[in-house]
Amino acid sequence: MDQLLRVQNFTVSADGYGAGEGQSLERPFGSADPRELMAWAMATESFPGPGGPGGSRGLDDHLVRDYDRNIGAEIMGRNKFGPQRGPWQDEQWQGWWGDEPPFHTPVFVLTHHDRPSFTLGETTFHFVSGEPADVLATAKAAAAGRDVRLGGGAQTVRAFLDAGLVDTLHVAVSPLELGGGTRLWESPEELDDRYHHDVVPSPSGVVHHLLWRR
Repeated sequence: MDQLLRVQNFTVSADGYGAGEGQSLERPFGSADPRELMAWAMATESFPGPGGPGGSRGLDDHLVRDYDRNIGAEIMGRNKFGPQRGPWQDEQWQGWWGDEPPFHTPVFVLTHHDRPSFTLGETTFHFVSGEPADVLATAKAAAAGRDVRLGGGAQTVRAFLDAGLVDTLHVAVSPLELGGGTRLWESPEELDDRYHHDVVPSPSGVVHHLLWRR
């Protein structure tokens, strides 16, 4: 069975931004409030954190549960890992997630600057450069037959889309507008020449876009 590159539960604003401007240590999503942008997921029973028992069920919860299914590795952009830019000035910084990151797989962080790999809990972070196809080949080898999740941010997802490497996408469109930041698309229909595309509104107010290769 072929290994897939999957985008799971990636959330953008109504105007297509995955994060706002001005990312910092205190604001991983920049000017966007993740409690608003990700409210649909955080309210579900299966979301690790504020939802939990008593959270919502139904479509949103089903998609949140699917996040880890058959995932053996993740690729993420450097801005998802942390707020530093340029050469690594502080290797004590080990990501937003504390001592037990939620990935539980090898994670490949895209960067032009060398940094040693390190392990926290069941997650090992590797810092890699190269063309998207080469990074994907490395991640697939580490995934040991399972799929690879493309974790974001928006520029990273777009780079792999433009390279023709993404097999399936689930993108949740939140009703809020950001007006600027890192953008995934101007309109989801711009991918319709390459992907089958189902649109499913949710009672939570988001609209789920499910896309898979033609």
